[in-house]
Amino acid sequence: MTLPLPDGLLDLLRRPSPCFLATVMPDGSPQLTQTWVTTDGEHIVINTGVDRRKARNIAQDPRVAVTITDPDDTARYYGVRGRVVATSTEGAAASIDEISQKYLGRPYPNFRGGPDPRLILTIAVDSIDRDPHRHPPRPPPVRSDSVRTSARSIRAEGRT
Repeated sequence: MTLPLPDGLLDLLRRPSPCFLATVMPDGSPQLTQTWVTTDGEHIVINTGVDRRKARNIAQDPRVAVTITDPDDTARYYGVRGRVVATSTEGAAASIDEISQKYLGRPYPNFRGGPDPRLILTIAVDSIDRDPHRHPPRPPPVRSDSVRTSARSIRAEGRT
């Protein structure tokens, strides 16, 4: 079931937020990449080179995990799990220029220097992990008196 993106996550996706994308390697091990990210309002959108490891991994297994961090407060983040529901080269060159404007303030500088065909990955979100600022950690459970008494009894009898 695809989940709607909460406002806080949409805010981070529209800013130059650090993003980490995990894909599954052919041997089942995880592969993690820092990347740029954006949104179409309903999905997480990542633009990558067609020959990159993450693109090859997704072609074999569309499951991904993505963490998007607030650039102003790195303790605030969203972790999501989902799947790539679409890939396309159409409009990918214009897309990377737009994303580069957000992150660098200029069109994509093509860090590789040669041809760099691009691929747009559209990710549907299946689950969203807790944002620590909106959901503080729960306190540890309180042990009942009977458990404490039993523990004391065991220690007193030397059965620790």
